[in-house]
Amino acid sequence: MTTQTPLPTVTRRRILRTTALLSASLALSAGSAAANPGKPNFGPSLYGDGKTWGTKGAAAIPGPNGKNDHSFDKLFAFTNGATGQLPVAEAAPGNPAFNGGRWYTHTATWTAAGLAAHNPLPVLTSSDDVHAEYEAGHLSITPGSPNPGDPPNFFECPLLPVKQ
Repeated sequence: MTTQTPLPTVTRRRILRTTALLSASLALSAGSAAANPGKPNFGPSLYGDGKTWGTKGAAAIPGPNGKNDHSFDKLFAFTNGATGQLPVAEAAPGNPAFNGGRWYTHTATWTAAGLAAHNPLPVLTSSDDVHAEYEAGHLSITPGSPNPGDPPNFFECPLLPVKQ
């Protein structure tokens, strides 16, 4: 039986030391949102509850203040995911736990144990997938963006249905 480790506490030093790149899809999605603020992207930008979702312009917002901590959903941005891995939202529209598009970015990185256990790496599409791999010791999760400001640690961005 493995011991579950709580998510690590965030420190400024830890966030600044995190230099791994986001997956190409997140970089393109974030770059597109920054270049075209307010313009919808109905293409696949992230996974939530097993489905792909589009986005519309990410706007940085202040972090939780102790009274609104529950109003943010986690967004897991991968540094070394499988080909086709998009960021994974903790909840999406239709899920009663969805907070309407207020996000707290977390960096997800496959550990050596995870890389050894999966060949090839699976594409994770839900928070349940992320948490199962974390609990198995296959992912490390660090609060904050892999690259400071890309995406912001705290931001607002609605999810839109993907259109083909």
